[in-house]
Amino acid sequence: MNRALAVLTCGAYFTLAIGALASGEALEAVPLGALFTVLATFGFAWVRRKGQLAWSIAYVLVSLPLAFAVFSFDPSVGSTLFFVVLVSQSVLLLPVPGTALLVAGIPFAHVGMPWAEALREGFGLLASVLFAAVITTLLLREQRARAELAEAHKRLRDYAAQAERLATAQERNRVARDIHDGLGHSLTVIQMQVKAARAVLPTDSDKADDVLAKAQDQAESALGEVRRSVSTLREPRSMPPLPEALRALAEENAATGVPTELTVSGTARELGAEAREALFRAAQEGLTNIRKHAGAESADVVLEYAEAVVRLEVRDDGTGASGDGSPGFGLLGLRERAVHLGGRLDLRSEPGRGSTLSMEVPG
Repeated sequence: MNRALAVLTCGAYFTLAIGALASGEALEAVPLGALFTVLATFGFAWVRRKGQLAWSIAYVLVSLPLAFAVFSFDPSVGSTLFFVVLVSQSVLLLPVPGTALLVAGIPFAHVGMPWAEALREGFGLLASVLFAAVITTLLLREQRARAELAEAHKRLRDYAAQAERLATAQERNRVARDIHDGLGHSLTVIQMQVKAARAVLPTDSDKADDVLAKAQDQAESALGEVRRSVSTLREPRSMPPLPEALRALAEENAATGVPTELTVSGTARELGAEAREALFRAAQEGLTNIRKHAGAESADVVLEYAEAVVRLEVRDDGTGASGDGSPGFGLLGLRERAVHLGGRLDLRSEPGRGSTLSMEVPG
């Protein structure tokens, strides 16, 4: 906008100078017009760059009498355009009341003419500078709107990048949970079955072969789950109804030497995929920990369909723990699942009295 006003100022001066030199009259306006042109180009740019109201007021107070002086010697189109330039500049420099005061005072440049002519010319000049003020205001608003839009686009890009980073972190955590809960569980079962087979191999080869066959089936199942995870990382795994899946999990746990009983209370109902997956993984993690750490003789899985929530508990009669140790990745993943669903996870354990892992989710 500074450049456009500078071009308009120079055009106004050339119009003024050519008219004065061609007519040989009002030659005093030529040097005064040159002074106004220098002030309205270089001086205005410097004042606007400073951005201080005091300098802006001083600039207008110096430029206005100079424009009046030029107009008094040569009230032509060129000197009128000086007023237009000054009003446009005041819109950029002054508050609205200051610009309004300037616009209201400019028509008084016609004081001294016959009143009818002064009235006619004054209204014409007022219309011109008022139009310049309105157009400059609209251009200034459009310029500010563009700047605000550019800033909004920048913030939107930043938000999009932040959301992408958050989504990446969430997906990484989800994959880590799935690897631990799926593959980790299967490998634990295989380990327990191989140990059981080795224990009975010298005395009962048929039973050892049966246990090894189950371990082989579990290994094939784990391999299939890995392949599904690699091919469709973002797709939820298909699951049978939750009670059926838990019953198969309890039978699998019992086959490793820890008798496990499933109890379902309340009226079974359909759950969302994420809630069903979280409860299944909680039972899976609880039974895996029982086999690895509890030294239990039996375990219980309790699924309760309450009025507004679904609760799952995994209990054992093992050695328990003091609770001083830090939670492992499995419990961390279960807690993340519960929080994501608006539920909660709780682990209660006492030395010599077993442990109870419970998860509650809305459903």
